[in-house]
Amino acid sequence: MTSLTIRWLTEDGRLALAARAIRTFSYGFLSIVLAVYLKLLGFSDASIGIVLSATLANSVIFTLVATLYADKIGRRRLLIIYAALLSLSGALLATTENYIVIVIAALIGTVNATGSETGAFLSIEQAILPSTITDERKRTTAFAIYNMAGTFAMSAGVLLSGLPTLLQGQYGWNPAESIKPLFLLYSILGIVLVGIYFILSKKIEVVTTEAPKKRAFTHIISPKSKQVIGRLSGLFAVDSFAGGFVIQSFVSFWFYSKFSVDLAALSLIFFVAGILTAFSFLAAAKLAHRFGLINTMVFTHIPSNVFLILVGFAPSLPLAIAFYLARMALSQMDVPTRQSYIVAVVNEEERTAAAGITNMSRNISQAVSPSLIGYILQALPALSAPFVLGGGLKIAYDIAVYLNFRNLKPSEGKDRG
Repeated sequence: MTSLTIRWLTEDGRLALAARAIRTFSYGFLSIVLAVYLKLLGFSDASIGIVLSATLANSVIFTLVATLYADKIGRRRLLIIYAALLSLSGALLATTENYIVIVIAALIGTVNATGSETGAFLSIEQAILPSTITDERKRTTAFAIYNMAGTFAMSAGVLLSGLPTLLQGQYGWNPAESIKPLFLLYSILGIVLVGIYFILSKKIEVVTTEAPKKRAFTHIISPKSKQVIGRLSGLFAVDSFAGGFVIQSFVSFWFYSKFSVDLAALSLIFFVAGILTAFSFLAAAKLAHRFGLINTMVFTHIPSNVFLILVGFAPSLPLAIAFYLARMALSQMDVPTRQSYIVAVVNEEERTAAAGITNMSRNISQAVSPSLIGYILQALPALSAPFVLGGGLKIAYDIAVYLNFRNLKPSEGKDRG
């Protein structure tokens, strides 16, 4: 993969890959341990849901700021600020068990508990990446490599979430205390990110001859692009609202609650899931080259959501794991294709805004559903309810995407990998 990135990406592109890998490595272990940690501290299911929603609300706020101001105050500068706040949030989690402070850490930092990238980092880097590609024909493949690198790193982070079990066995630490070193590591890696973003060149910034001026949010993109981005944003909101019911922290909690799976075993399950997901990105790029971006997005996503529903009804742990891994082998193939499609249907100077608006629509809707999980489980005690709701809504989203965009091709005239 290194030779591929050297061939297709500039130095800034390789730095973006490195930052993505470090960041998602951090998200990998945090997404597994956060909900379990809060449960160990004695917080209710509803309180845990509020913390998870706070992490997603942070994504909404920071993505909005990036959408409106990243190209004005500088993409590099904003990435540095966000990385510093990531470090701060990890430090707060490592040093307190106070619920209010934990909620504040989730709101002011960039704590990610979803198991996938949802925040403002993604919107900015998604806009930067096309300008670091020397061969436009490889745009979708470059996004596949970007996501593949992040997912491999996240899988390694997930594997590290088994560390607390080892600390408990070797040193007799109590379960909650054994998780805190991972929060400290999260903070340290935030500092590393700050250093990487300092190295980025000025070439990642938008070059414009127009004098800076205030623009209304609705005028960030052109009228021609506005309708397309509006429809995509609405559909992505449905997809993310559905995904919020089955974020990785909840799935981790579900395995822990239903089958009494410990953190060491959970880390292995999610590690394998991450490896399958990582390889699926390159497969998605090849499929997109042959069948088109929209077809690849839809016809890999529908079967993955059938498997998602089946997870909730699995009568045994082996069957639940099998359904979950089958789901994860397919569920993220729409990610590089979706990202490539978005930047291809708008002008270059609109990419930050388009990525920000579509990602923000995902973040807003996904911020709502985790807080509903506790109440849904109280009303519908069967733990399968979030899987059925999430999978059903996602299938409806897939059908709507196909009906709305099957005939709208990217600006190059055809979908290319």
